[in-house]
Amino acid sequence: MNKEKSSSIQLESIWLKASVLGGLWASVEIIIGSFFHNLRIPFAGTILAANATVLMIAFYQIWPEKGLIWRAGLIAALMKSISPSAVILGPMIGIMSEALIIELFIRFFGNNLISLAVAGAFSVSSALIHKIVSLLILYGFNIVTLTLDIIHFITKQVKIENVDPLTIMVIVGAIYFVFGFISAIAGFLVGKRSKKLDFKIQGFNPQKADTLNLLSVNPNQRFSIVAFFIHLIMIPSGLLLMNFLSLIYTIMFVSTYSSFSIYKYRGSLKRLLKPIFWLQLMLIMFIASINWKGFSAGGSFIEVTGLKMGFEMAIRAIFVVIAFSSFSIELRNPLIRDLLFRNGLDKIYSSLGLAFGALPVMIEAMPKPMTFLRQPVRSFSKMMLQAKEWLMVFEKKNNP
Repeated sequence: MNKEKSSSIQLESIWLKASVLGGLWASVEIIIGSFFHNLRIPFAGTILAANATVLMIAFYQIWPEKGLIWRAGLIAALMKSISPSAVILGPMIGIMSEALIIELFIRFFGNNLISLAVAGAFSVSSALIHKIVSLLILYGFNIVTLTLDIIHFITKQVKIENVDPLTIMVIVGAIYFVFGFISAIAGFLVGKRSKKLDFKIQGFNPQKADTLNLLSVNPNQRFSIVAFFIHLIMIPSGLLLMNFLSLIYTIMFVSTYSSFSIYKYRGSLKRLLKPIFWLQLMLIMFIASINWKGFSAGGSFIEVTGLKMGFEMAIRAIFVVIAFSSFSIELRNPLIRDLLFRNGLDKIYSSLGLAFGALPVMIEAMPKPMTFLRQPVRSFSKMMLQAKEWLMVFEKKNNP
């Protein structure tokens, strides 16, 4: 791909605005996401989805252009691919899902408070759906059995045995919906308020970014088109095979595939080196092995069948993490990357270049994580004002 040609593309106004929104969205993901990750704060994905909802709806009040939200979501998702985590598909899918939900609701029902409130409810709720699907892929349907056993045990201890798990799911879903409603209304009010405020020039001066280098995983990593297709085929077929293979054959299959992947990507599969990953698997195995009936009745504490189920879940989780991590790495193959940016996708490349170049300055100008948590409305309002200057900066760079 010709870099000079790509860098000379003249972007329309909507792509420049999408670059601003996508860059600020990625900045929030990096700052707040890293803060939550380091502190191990629960429901981090839900809070990030709520922040994204506020951001998208607030921006749409300033720049009400159809197509802005999905473009910004695409840019933010691609920028998420520079995350140190080897697994990039999950977060990227989550970001795009949130953007598409907001975009579709605005397209079909308009930019009004009721439409946006419902859109926000579904956008934030998508984080719950994404989490459930991720757990099912990671551990299989055994996680459902294990969760139901725990729910039955807890409800029995607190003397509310008649509570249906479906009722609990409905209550949890309702909480997510309410949280989404509030986030959407907050975004609407912040956007309307920021639209009337004047801003002071702060002198933002982003640097030119080599987008292709930022999207690469490791300068020493060797890529392979053959390996790309092996992982692409192996993910669905492997998950299907493990449902029918006996435990011994499952172990042989996962061991063979994992050995190949760990050898090929030994410098990139960092998640496998984290103690928290193995502690989670050990905890899953321990919980699965508990005989909940015996536990409450004073009988046997460990159940062999449950221990086997926990081991199967752990083996599946190891396969899923290695397979998706390996596939995520191969997605950064320069040949595949160039193919994705070819054939009319130069605008995406140019927008990414602008957003990547501004990312360090955007992060530096962002409110600190604790300020976000204590004064969310003020923090988002500040970002709205910064966005107006960022648009001026991008317009100048786009028309030198």
